[in-house]
Amino acid sequence: MKSLTDQRVPISKLVWLSVALIILIILPWIIESPYIMHLLIMFLILAVLGMTFSMLFNTGLITLGAAAFYGIGAYASALSATKLGLSFWLALPLATLITAILALALGAIIVRHAGVAFVIITMLFAHVIVQVTGQVELFGGWGGILGIPRPGSIGPIEFAGKIPCYYLMLFLSLLIALIFYALYTCRVGRVWRTIKLSPPLAETLGINLYRYRLLAFVIGSSAAGAVGSFYAHYFGVLTPGTFGGWTSIYIQLYAVLGGLEFYILGPAIGAAIMTFLPEFLRIAKEVEPIITGALLLIIILFFPGGILGTLQTFPRLRLASMSAQVRKIRAWLSSGDKLRR
Repeated sequence: MKSLTDQRVPISKLVWLSVALIILIILPWIIESPYIMHLLIMFLILAVLGMTFSMLFNTGLITLGAAAFYGIGAYASALSATKLGLSFWLALPLATLITAILALALGAIIVRHAGVAFVIITMLFAHVIVQVTGQVELFGGWGGILGIPRPGSIGPIEFAGKIPCYYLMLFLSLLIALIFYALYTCRVGRVWRTIKLSPPLAETLGINLYRYRLLAFVIGSSAAGAVGSFYAHYFGVLTPGTFGGWTSIYIQLYAVLGGLEFYILGPAIGAAIMTFLPEFLRIAKEVEPIITGALLLIIILFFPGGILGTLQTFPRLRLASMSAQVRKIRAWLSSGDKLRR
């Protein structure tokens, strides 16, 4: 019986994932508004960024520098296209590689300092990246880089409009999500969860904390750099302020809002809410930030497991209450039997 139950769970997950994928594929054929398509593209970008934060959190690291590697990938790709004349299809892997190398160089130093020191260092690094891109003329200064070419074409497919760019970003986000899922389900993911559970325990089991945390840092940063490359070519314009400290904080919110225990779906849910909820509240533009902020505070304070974590506990709470009611009824019936005797 147990084996049958174990088989049903992955099948149900596969069905839900298939339905979600089909919906994402057919959305452009249902939605006619270019602005909504733009929001969908941004949702996919932000979902991947939230996944990178969850990956580091899974190893016991909290970062405030996710936006920095997002910006590094964007600027590396933009400069490769505007200065070197590379196409997007060459600039994206090059930008991802550059981001990975810089993440490896920085992570080799700071990953040893987990805790508050890691948070502060990553926050300072993000600030340095913004200042460098704003002050150095090579990066366009505070005015940014203009005229970044679009992704171009593959055969007859021209990535110029919203719909082709949406499908390109959908493919990129699904590819990154599959890579992350493969890592979470193999030995590396099990080691990461052990480290998150208890770093001292992981060390007693012979796990090299530094090596596995560095691996997560490089992989997460590389993914942020890849979507940064897409962002640069999709918008065609880069400014340093896009990758400031608030962007890193919002990246955290995507993961926390959806549920930190759900490393892929959680950030996706959080990014969807943070992308579309402010747009639905545009009727009251003056109070929209207040309403959005209040809703976020309520969810974070009273539902610390995030939206998915809270939904997961509902069946358990129902079962617990039903069990309590059954116990009360049994106690009442048994007391009645005793009285009749």
